[in-house]
Amino acid sequence: MLDVRPVFHLIGLLGLAMGVLMLGPMVVDWRAGNGNWTAFAHASFLICLISGVAAASTRDAISEGLTRRQSFLLTASLWAVLPALGALPFMLGAPQAGITHAYFEAMSGMTTTGTTVFTGLDDLPRGVLLWRSMLQWLGGLGIVIVALVFLPALRVGGMQHFQSEAFDTMGKVLPRVYDISSGLLQVYIGLTLAATMAYMAFGMGGFDALNHAMTTIATGGFSTTDQSFAAFVGPLEYVSVLFMVLAGLPFIRFIQLLGGSWQAVLRDVQVRAFLRWIAYAVLAVILYRMATSEAALHDILRGTLFNVVTLFTGTGYGSEDVSAWGDFPLLVVVLVGFIGACTASTGCSLKIFRYLVLFEAIRGQMQRLRRPNQITQLQLGGKRLEDDVISSVIVMFTLFVASFMALALALSLAGLEMRTAITAAWTAICNVGPVFGPEVGESGAVDGFPTTVKWLMILGMYLGRLEILTVLVLVLPRFWRD
Repeated sequence: MLDVRPVFHLIGLLGLAMGVLMLGPMVVDWRAGNGNWTAFAHASFLICLISGVAAASTRDAISEGLTRRQSFLLTASLWAVLPALGALPFMLGAPQAGITHAYFEAMSGMTTTGTTVFTGLDDLPRGVLLWRSMLQWLGGLGIVIVALVFLPALRVGGMQHFQSEAFDTMGKVLPRVYDISSGLLQVYIGLTLAATMAYMAFGMGGFDALNHAMTTIATGGFSTTDQSFAAFVGPLEYVSVLFMVLAGLPFIRFIQLLGGSWQAVLRDVQVRAFLRWIAYAVLAVILYRMATSEAALHDILRGTLFNVVTLFTGTGYGSEDVSAWGDFPLLVVVLVGFIGACTASTGCSLKIFRYLVLFEAIRGQMQRLRRPNQITQLQLGGKRLEDDVISSVIVMFTLFVASFMALALALSLAGLEMRTAITAAWTAICNVGPVFGPEVGESGAVDGFPTTVKWLMILGMYLGRLEILTVLVLVLPRFWRD
């Protein structure tokens, strides 16, 4: 029988941390004289009480590490339970959301998707806006830890290729979390502070700068205004591009940089491919827009760079209506959304690494067809690609595409127009943010979608953020057997 007590203990500890962090937005609303502070106070008390009981009652169950099955269960459980806790302030106070809207918003935040069901952001209490940004910031930090520590040990989606770089866990996951978390936290906080100061230096107010810094580094995309980044067009877009690109790089490289190693960054095949593919996508859209648009060249350059990068990294800010550019640019941004940023970044979707593995596997297969007797050894970045890595990546691609198609069909059957259904499935599975279609509100919110659609999108965001396999393995009966 699977011992779930260590999982409950860790979830309880993280729930306690979330309850304590709610005191930040509470203080913001209290100092502003906004009565909404009581919602955060009540939510914090309830969450700390429940989480404290869960952690205390299982404190003797935690051991030196988690087994593989416990790690799967912990990873899948965290992104279901923590959004439920994070949704509580939205229900107890402004915007007085029901369970569907509150859980949707919290799940979108924790998975760093950025799709919102809230409108009238400009009128919401500052504590609520801050909490939305904090949810994304925490979700981004959590997913990097999962990518660097848990997924390699669980051998999900080819991540075992990074076993040594992510600190070999030797079958026991928990102890090595602490080894990597301190360096990662330094990098994460450092980038967030740098982004905050850069936003302020180029004219953004302090509160907006902090919120956008958190959602930029998390590649989440929540904004403090219904206009999203359209309220900050100009030099601030270039600042955002810089930090979105940095957030899309492997965080393990930043940790190595702190140790004085530049070579790891310069030789990283992922980093080179990421920057190169961004350049290709931006250039293609710029050339198309120059040929079809009468807008000023500098506006085309700035707008294209910002909006392509925000969708490539999965951040999801919007400064322009990308769908108004034409069919070709829309196709490009959808394609880059399917690619995503680097592995072990806060970016989402399939990730650059898996495409590189797939291309290398195709190249190797073509060589075998031409020269059947030749032994072909596949490599990526000078490191041997094992057969289990290749097969794991192919399975990941298959499940990802199948999940996208199934979700798009389900959303269409649930009442969405086909274009809206396809982009809603895309934004949920890829954790990108925007939805394009006639049912989308002027602010980009999807509050008008049917309830069934919202829950389907919640499922899509959850599956996409946790690499699908991490969740699907739990439905296998043999997973629960000894």
